[in-house]
Amino acid sequence: EDSKKDINVYINCPGGVVTAGLAVYDTMQFLTCDVTTYCLGMAASMGAVLLCAGTKGKRFALPNSDIMIHQVSGGAQGAASDVERQVDYMFKLKKRLIRIIAQHTGKSEEQVRVDSDRDYYMSAEEAKAYGLVDEVIKSRKEIKLLDGATPPSADRSVEVAETALPRKVSG
Repeated sequence: EDSKKDINVYINCPGGVVTAGLAVYDTMQFLTCDVTTYCLGMAASMGAVLLCAGTKGKRFALPNSDIMIHQVSGGAQGAASDVERQVDYMFKLKKRLIRIIAQHTGKSEEQVRVDSDRDYYMSAEEAKAYGLVDEVIKSRKEIKLLDGATPPSADRSVEVAETALPRKVSG
């Protein structure tokens, strides 16, 4: 299809596997077209990372959306040396995610580290102030479809051209 046309990513995500999320993140960053992100409901943890990774100026949230950032969590078991390696890996992932969020929000890495030390929930407006999204979409009229089309009207009425239909004459 059209390699220049924006890709829309709709996010309602409580979080997920970091490595899978980073695969999506890397793909978004390698694309030559713009990636528009929308938060519908919640973008938590890795979902928040993907939300802020959209093209600057094209990252949106609906008014009742919640966005949450926090540090990497997980578990480790096995031999002590294996657990130690798993913990080291978690700290590396934590630093990587902090760097990504800082890059896309304009916050310092230190600020993101402090803010994400515990679950940090934000409303859509707070996420806008933080730099995770660019706009909060409050109505259908605010949605500007990127292909130049306009959103359908709220009443969803369809104009039908009048045509002359043959009538059966009774008599």
